[in-house]
Amino acid sequence: MRSRAAPRIRIKRAYERASRDDGARVLVDRLWPRGVSRQALALDEWAKDIAPSDQLRRWFGHDPRRWKEFVSRYREELRAPAARERLEALARRARARPLTLVYGARDEQHNDAVVIADALRRRSRRVARSAPRRAA
Repeated sequence: MRSRAAPRIRIKRAYERASRDDGARVLVDRLWPRGVSRQALALDEWAKDIAPSDQLRRWFGHDPRRWKEFVSRYREELRAPAARERLEALARRARARPLTLVYGARDEQHNDAVVIADALRRRSRRVARSAPRRAA
């Protein structure tokens, strides 16, 4: 039987120390964070295939004034079939245990992990709404 518990999705900078509470740790950036070793990141996975395209990443340049347009463009990229499959795999992982999306940007509010976490939470709500209710 699958759990209907809300997934526990967190985001964390790559420069913060990993902890046991992180659960599965997935790096969601296309580029490896500068100055951080693989051992220090303690990753379960590197999902660079769902990171923003190089073109979108460069256009955004972590400029908060471009945030709304970045989110719109990035959500469009995440609608591609391969990205949707990858998001579904991450959503399944998050339903099973905590999931921490790891990113390297300085800005904690305007980065790709924020968009991915939102997409995963939206997906989870849709799945929960469409799941058949069990009789009490």
